[in-house]
Amino acid sequence: MFISAQDVKALRERTGCGIMDCKKALIQSKGDVTAAVDILRKSGLAASTKKAGRLTKEGVAIAVLNEDHTIGVCIEVNSETDFVARNVQFLDFVKKCAKTVIEKNPKDLGELLSLKAFDDNLTVGELLKEKIFIIGENMKIRRFSCFCGAVSGYTHANGKIATMVKFDVSGSLAKKKDFKIFAKDIAMHVAAAHPIYLTRDDVPSAVLAHEKEILTVQIAKENKPEFVVGKIIEGRLNKFYKETCLNDQSFVKDPDISVNAYVDKISKNLSERIKIQSFVRYQRGEDA
Repeated sequence: MFISAQDVKALRERTGCGIMDCKKALIQSKGDVTAAVDILRKSGLAASTKKAGRLTKEGVAIAVLNEDHTIGVCIEVNSETDFVARNVQFLDFVKKCAKTVIEKNPKDLGELLSLKAFDDNLTVGELLKEKIFIIGENMKIRRFSCFCGAVSGYTHANGKIATMVKFDVSGSLAKKKDFKIFAKDIAMHVAAAHPIYLTRDDVPSAVLAHEKEILTVQIAKENKPEFVVGKIIEGRLNKFYKETCLNDQSFVKDPDISVNAYVDKISKNLSERIKIQSFVRYQRGEDA
């Protein structure tokens, strides 16, 4: 079976494995990239693929908050080239879309396109067509998420990554400076550490079953005694949770403690209840 150099390169970028290992896995999987990833993982050559996905789209993903940080929006708008993604008119359009979401809270992209844009006489859809005509390149509003309550957001690397975190807090804590600094730190952590789930309970049973299958095959190749296999699987699942679950991750600004422990620490320092309720992380072009 013919395996192209481009396919091998894509699998290598996705797993970090060597060229020949990637080629063999693709041959074995008959060109199925997802199956090739599993083959490499079962062989112990590839680590967890939580960050997998080649980025192929240009544009920006940004986080926008209203003035009192009670409404936050993450939005991604794609363009054909990086050059257009740095265009002032393009960036102004993206921000206008985010402000429209903050102001009118559309339920989906279809409704957003039909709404009058923030501080404009045109709808978002009409404005999009106008920008495409003026700039001369196709553009697409890909997705958005809107959170209401005590929120914080972060935009990384001029629109490569955008995050939004919603907190469950007591009293008027959300308006205090110390809380805003803490909340921004959590939003920045989400950008850096790429959690997929909030807690262990949020990991889907199918994902957990698949992870256990991978670990079982890996351990079988290591010829470990049967009586320790269960403990080894448990230990490696804990590592999986620490990589993928926000509350279990090591806090990027203090790796000696988990994010959950850091939240508890700040909660005690401020004498107020704080809990991370939900989050979203957009990486420009991921899985597009």
